[in-house]
Amino acid sequence: MLFDEHDEPICIVDMDTVMPGFVLSDFGDFMRTAANNGAEDDPYLDKVSFNMEIFRSYTRGYFKEAKKFLTPIETELLPFGAKLLTYMQLVRFLTDYLNGDKYYKISSPLHNLQRSKAQFKLLQSIEANYAEM
Repeated sequence: MLFDEHDEPICIVDMDTVMPGFVLSDFGDFMRTAANNGAEDDPYLDKVSFNMEIFRSYTRGYFKEAKKFLTPIETELLPFGAKLLTYMQLVRFLTDYLNGDKYYKISSPLHNLQRSKAQFKLLQSIEANYAEM
């Protein structure tokens, strides 16, 4: 919680946003979200695919600054971050579905199952493009 000079709350701060993170998680989750041609929960799985142009453009821009602090192994593993975070999110959605949808807010009884299917399709697309990444 962030407070003003009168100790009145002004906003809630997500600590994941302001604390140091694991570079593969940060990069990978961005790719999972931004380079998906479909929606995270897209019911039309034929729309879900990994957009290599977004991957290339973002990675070029990211490296302009990140090369100052990335280690060689982190640089090499960045594409793996996209696979890892997509897989992790797939498992989280599927686990929540199997546990009765207790964690993620859902809009229908099969929402988390649909999310996991879309993430699986995205993971397959990342795998298909991995050699180029």
